Amino acid sequence: MNSLGNLTVLQLQRALEIKQQIDSLERELARLGAGAENLSGSRGPRRRMSAAARGRIAAAQRARWAKQRKAKPAASGGAGKRKMSASARARIGAAQRRRWAAFKAAKGN
Repeated sequence: MNSLGNLTVLQLQRALEIKQQIDSLERELARLGAGAENLSGSRGPRRRMSAAARGRIAAAQRARWAKQRKAKPAASGGAGKRKMSASARARIGAAQRRRWAAFKAAKGN
C-alpha cells in the first residue's frame, strides 16, 4: 500500500471522498439504532452450560442414535450383514493363491 507521501493529488481527493462516504454511512447506521459495534459478530459473553444439562442432552442424543440403529436393519430389508459360505471363501482363497504363484513365477522367485 502506498504511503501518503507517494499519493497523487487525485488519489488523495478520492481517498477523502471515500472517507466521507464511510463517515456518512456510519452516521446513518447510528441513526437507525444498529450501531457499528453490534455488527462486528460479537454475541456478548459466552454462556456456560451446567454438567447436568450437558448430561441430559448427551443422554437424549444417545437415545436417538440407539433408536436409529434399532430401526436401521428393518429399513434395509432386515438382512443385516451378509456372510460368505465356507466353500465360497475357500474358492476365493485358492484362486488368489494361484494368482500369486503365477505372479511370483513370472517375476522369477
